[in-house]
Amino acid sequence: MGERKGVNKYYPPDFDPAKHGSLNKYHHSHPLRERARKLSQGILVIRFEMPYNIWCDGCKNHIGMGVRYNAEKKKVGTYYTTPIYRFRMKCHLCVNYIEMQTDPAGCDYVIVSGARRKEERWDMRDNEQVLPTEREDKAKLETDAMYRLEHGVADRAALQRAVPTLASLQEAQSAWKDDFGLNSMLRRRFREEKKTLREEEEEAAALQAKAGLSIPLVREAEEDRRLAALLKYRSPDSYEDKQRMKRTEISSRSWFPPAPAASGRAGDALRKLGRGGRARAAPGPPSAASACLGIVRRRAGDGAEGPAEPVVPTPSGLAEPGGAAPQRGSPPGPAPAAPGLNASLVADYSDSDSDSEGA
Repeated sequence: MGERKGVNKYYPPDFDPAKHGSLNKYHHSHPLRERARKLSQGILVIRFEMPYNIWCDGCKNHIGMGVRYNAEKKKVGTYYTTPIYRFRMKCHLCVNYIEMQTDPAGCDYVIVSGARRKEERWDMRDNEQVLPTEREDKAKLETDAMYRLEHGVADRAALQRAVPTLASLQEAQSAWKDDFGLNSMLRRRFREEKKTLREEEEEAAALQAKAGLSIPLVREAEEDRRLAALLKYRSPDSYEDKQRMKRTEISSRSWFPPAPAASGRAGDALRKLGRGGRARAAPGPPSAASACLGIVRRRAGDGAEGPAEPVVPTPSGLAEPGGAAPQRGSPPGPAPAAPGLNASLVADYSDSDSDSEGA
């Protein structure tokens, strides 16, 4: 805002153009303000940008290319008619001062003191760049005809080597001549990509609403698609296969329960039937069904401690202990007990048998 003093439109009442000349002289200021504070010494403060990477000698830190400083610019010589300027600036990391100057002969900057350059240079001749012609070469070209001839032959050979490269560059440049066509192609591709992105966003929003997700979904990758194709979240068997397997299992299963379950449940049921029907049982011949079950019966005179004899069924449907056939007119025996009954039921049956014989 200080520069406005020299270019404003206000002239004070005591301003005299013949005496003051300009508003800057009237205000005793320079148009460059603080930048011209050392102008009497031939020094101008400018904004200097570091031309390459350097290492500061004071703090040993790296200063990158492009870092800007307030440098004091001063003319120190000339290269023919080109002036050589020197720049002095203070490192922003320490109190060390760095001095650099221009090198018109090499089209570069040279470090005078306070720093050292980070070597990242290359040979311009190896890089096939245009080299500035030295003064000695210019003098030879002007005075020595043989040197001029040799120089021309070398230039023509370099041109022949560069012709393929130039042709490829021209061909590549011709492909970019139609700016309207290239712009149309880019805009068409941009519209297609924009439409694809909009469809993906709508699909992702629908999936989030369906699954109740609040996290953003990323775009699909080829690896994710390949991995998802290998996974199966359904049963490997169909409904018909499951029904067929279930029917096969049911048909191959045994109709009768296993032995431990039969001995427990059937024993309880038979015990209840035996206790409830003992008073109503009438003496008579044993049935063929009970004889076929292999019922064990005790003799009346053996007592409770005598061994039980198996009852063998006969063709007539009756059974005798020890395998003897029953005699006609003999009193009928008690109803045989079913196999698998517990000891209490067998004891009750023996007591009832002895009571009936005694009576």
